[in-house]
Amino acid sequence: MKNVAVFASGSGSNFEAIMNSIKNGELDAQVSLVVCDKPGAKVIERAAKFGVDSFVISPKNFENKAAYETEITKKLLDKEIEFIVLAGYMRLIGGTLLSQFKGKIVNIHPSLLPSFPGLDAVGQAYRAGVKVTGVTIHYVDEGMDTGPIIEQAVVSITNDDTIETVEKKIHEVEHKLYPKTLQTIFLQEK
Repeated sequence: MKNVAVFASGSGSNFEAIMNSIKNGELDAQVSLVVCDKPGAKVIERAAKFGVDSFVISPKNFENKAAYETEITKKLLDKEIEFIVLAGYMRLIGGTLLSQFKGKIVNIHPSLLPSFPGLDAVGQAYRAGVKVTGVTIHYVDEGMDTGPIIEQAVVSITNDDTIETVEKKIHEVEHKLYPKTLQTIFLQEK
């Protein structure tokens, strides 16, 4: 069973989907820690509901990214974390974490990468008028949503859709695809 940390900055709906998949026996993992860079984020409340420790750490309290990530790394090593799952974590991962967890960090992004990387991917796709967007799960590297792609799923955009309805469709796909893809990764690593 893989010992995992989930990094999140917001509501934690993907965290909850992962926890439910573990509870239902669909994902063979243990989430031992939620790392959150936003005090008061809803993911902290969700983590408490599942009995998962939260480590809330603000980058503003550190002189640079390396110092911030060094503090996170200490906590991850203390918890014997083997794998990092980014789930709405709104920061670029730097060299400190990347070197310590090489090939062991994945992210989920709400577009079909390489299209619409970065912030507001759903809004970018919607405003561009594309008829399909989707979800991408990829390994994390130094770039903004540039790591090797593991899995993708298509989400169609109809003329009746709004940004909100597209976001809802994407969340539905994310909540199924992320746990399933993580299970595949963990089985391959056994």
